Amino acid sequence: MQFAILGPVEARRSDGTPVALGGPQLRGLLALLALDAGRVISADRLIDGLHGDHPPDGAADALQSQVSRLRRRLRDGGAPDGLVEFTPAGYRLAVDPENVDVHRFDRLVTQARDTPDPAARLDLLDRALALWRGPALDGLADPPTAARLAELRLAATEDRVDAALALGDHDRLVAELRALTAEHPLRERLAAQLMRALHGSGRSAEALTVFAEVRERLAEELGADPSADLTDAHAAVLRAAPARRVPVPLTGFVGRVELDRLTAALRDARLVTLTGPGGAGKTRLAVEAAVRERGDVCFAELAATTEVAHAVLAALGLREQGVLAPGAPPDPVERLAAGLADRSVLLVLDNCEHVVAETARLVRRLLGACPGLRVLATSREALGLTGETLVPVGALSAEAAERLFTERAAAVALGAVPDPAAVTRICAALDGLPLAIELAAARLRSLSADDVAARLGDRFGLLSRGDRSAEPRHRTLRGVVEWSWDLLDPAERRLAGRFAGFAGGARLDAVERVCEVSGDVLTGLVEKSFVEFDGARYRMLETIRAFCAEQGDDCRAAHAKYFLDIAREAEPKLRGADQLTALAELTAEHADLHAALRWSAEHEPELALRLVAALTWYWWLRGLRSEATPFADAVLAAIGAEPPPGLAEEYVLCVIHASATDVEIEPILRTLHRLRYPYLFLLWAFSPRAKAKEGERLAGLIGDDAWSRAFARIGDGLGAQYQGRIAEAETHFSEALQGFRELGDRWGAASALEKLAEFADWRGDHARFRELMDESVRLAGELSAFEDAADLLCRRADGVLRAGDPDAARADYEAAAEQARAAGTPVTLARARGGLGEIARRAGDLAAARRWYAAAVGLAVDPVTGGETRIRLHTGFGWTAAAEGHLDEATELHQEALATALEHANLPGAAQAVEGLAGVLAGRAEDDRAAFLLGVAVGLRGAPVTGDPDVAAVTAQVRARIGADAYAEAFARGREMPPEQALSEFGQRRFALGS
Repeated sequence: MQFAILGPVEARRSDGTPVALGGPQLRGLLALLALDAGRVISADRLIDGLHGDHPPDGAADALQSQVSRLRRRLRDGGAPDGLVEFTPAGYRLAVDPENVDVHRFDRLVTQARDTPDPAARLDLLDRALALWRGPALDGLADPPTAARLAELRLAATEDRVDAALALGDHDRLVAELRALTAEHPLRERLAAQLMRALHGSGRSAEALTVFAEVRERLAEELGADPSADLTDAHAAVLRAAPARRVPVPLTGFVGRVELDRLTAALRDARLVTLTGPGGAGKTRLAVEAAVRERGDVCFAELAATTEVAHAVLAALGLREQGVLAPGAPPDPVERLAAGLADRSVLLVLDNCEHVVAETARLVRRLLGACPGLRVLATSREALGLTGETLVPVGALSAEAAERLFTERAAAVALGAVPDPAAVTRICAALDGLPLAIELAAARLRSLSADDVAARLGDRFGLLSRGDRSAEPRHRTLRGVVEWSWDLLDPAERRLAGRFAGFAGGARLDAVERVCEVSGDVLTGLVEKSFVEFDGARYRMLETIRAFCAEQGDDCRAAHAKYFLDIAREAEPKLRGADQLTALAELTAEHADLHAALRWSAEHEPELALRLVAALTWYWWLRGLRSEATPFADAVLAAIGAEPPPGLAEEYVLCVIHASATDVEIEPILRTLHRLRYPYLFLLWAFSPRAKAKEGERLAGLIGDDAWSRAFARIGDGLGAQYQGRIAEAETHFSEALQGFRELGDRWGAASALEKLAEFADWRGDHARFRELMDESVRLAGELSAFEDAADLLCRRADGVLRAGDPDAARADYEAAAEQARAAGTPVTLARARGGLGEIARRAGDLAAARRWYAAAVGLAVDPVTGGETRIRLHTGFGWTAAAEGHLDEATELHQEALATALEHANLPGAAQAVEGLAGVLAGRAEDDRAAFLLGVAVGLRGAPVTGDPDVAAVTAQVRARIGADAYAEAFARGREMPPEQALSEFGQRRFALGS
């Protein structure tokens, strides 16, 4: 008889049927006895477990009665007499503890914790946790024991999560961990695991948000700091260690000698290439080696791409740039080099043969720039680089081949035992090639092993009389694929040929629409190993896909139309509450969207034009805008210098994405009436082709839908702020925030929040500033905008420092610097270093401040986003030089900041530089002019900045020397000067130099 107490308390007969136990008192008594199955429990302990500290009168007599009733119930249910024993010391349930679920649970968990292999450990923990059917003891007895068991269950759940994380199953764990952390908000191990799962899913900014929220919760509710485990998880994200995005195999691994050679090669060499024919098992071997790596691993699948650097960026979870503060897209290879420069990583590049030259160039560049990087490539040919170690992947040994065949056969023909002699003949005929063996084994669903062996013998006898020029294993593999193809029925062959058109696998609805078949036929291909299914998507191995593409109908037109519909359907969702879902859906279809673009650019360029437009905001939100460039170039080459009728707006978007073109775009812009893609205005504003008059016209064409109205307010707010109209700007940004919040658009809300926080900071409203900035950081995290999150941390640190908390500011600057260094975003790294310089300067450590500023200035070179950072760095450096008494150097630095501000028409930046010049004048005792410039700065900015210690110090110094009245008069004259006049006068070098 079996007993279960991990949920509703039950006793079950050997056939699994339950025994009627009666009411809660009897079930509670059985639960207490089962907890200590095989051991004697005193009557007092049983009474305490049933009644707690206040048992009723006559509890001992009642216990005897209950024991008698329990014996009778068990006996009536088929249990032997004496199952519940009475002894002078108490009562005992006389069963093997293995017959009680809680003891089996304990044994499995203990065994799992002693098992080093994560896959085996995961299996044991899954079996242990499957024993739970609800709260232990069902609330019937001994609440302290029930609580202890609940803690053991939660700890086992955490162990299971660790095992799944070790296997790279990050994406599937996020939802589970979100629920668990909501249920246990102070459980630090769960929070650390959620951070690791998010980071491993490429959502590092969200992981940082989790850390900030838990740290604040711990401080508020417990007065405690984060644990070492949580701090380590935080540090790993800050280092931006790449995710272990290794594919989870759908089948077990059959050992082979190459794995030992590969492991040894990876210890000794920085570039190792697995070579061999298709179907030899290179990918599976690489996966197994990657899973066994102790350090950081990134797996990049190249089979479906022609843009190698972009594919590696995506695999690493990196973007070209942020999405809140856009700049000119850097070269993706240089981004990779910057992002990997300080990491120790194994980068796996799978299926390189069709892009071997580009892969070799990328690997040469990265290995030269990144000393901690190792590369494992799989390819049918070597990369041909100096220092490359080749590990040929040959046939399986006879023993391994037969074991593989037998294992795969058992999965498709349950209970069947294939004839060993036939298995030996099959594996020998197939040259020990794993893919060929798996295809043959799949046939045991309908054929015997003897039949398979005979048919393969006939087939390869015919093949041997054919072309002998191909390498033997290539002939063998093609032969078995062709043999398997011939055994498909006509509907399956038609589907296999059409399915080959999918570059990155497909969901069922995509297969049914593009291939025009039912799911039943697809199931047949899965059963015959032509197609794999991972529970969500169907995928065809590249070797099989290449063969099927030669046989089938060309359905690329239907494929392209389907993915245009996918992009069009998702595009409006990218601007609302479904933003994250739409991004995830498009990311899953990324390879096929690009395949559709490649085909349509050549064969249906107008379709490609529509597809480029529909994907524009997706590329923007993913921070990978340069991915569009080769497609845009191809489309424009096919279409020519004039847009097709009705596609002028799509054509303009394509021109903006293109690398270079002689197209006269302005006349086309003047034909537009109402923007269907409102972000065209944003892209145009950051385009090197942008002209002010056309930008104004485009701004007037933004539509009247809710998103467009909110988006227009962002533009209005920026224009007002840069012209010093702060009250007007704040109104615009507030309206934008309200609109984007109502829509649920995280990008728009984060953009508006950042600006509103800046204004709150200027007013000295530190609580409001922190509230707005925290929300902006959180929203950027939800978008996985890692680079933007780093920049926002710098902005938050600026305000926190102004509020007088240098320790909190230092923590944010250091975190931002780590993120920026790992992500390869030098402008943000420059800003973070400048912030650390500011902290040192305010602490009086001018030498350290000078080092920080000097280390930062050369990094802020981005022509769009670098301007604001250069202004900050040069003014900070200028204040440092002035404090050292180097007033001429300080003047030059502030002059440089002013020139940058004027170049970018940035009045707040100009005000910052002018305040620095006022400090220089005060240092020269030119107090009236210093007061005047302080007034000019407020007029340029449109508002004073409360709490700026530099301005406060200059103000106090000047007022003390010339008196409050003279100071107020000079300050007022400066503040009343029209900004245009101030820019004209103070943009002259002679004035800035004090001549």
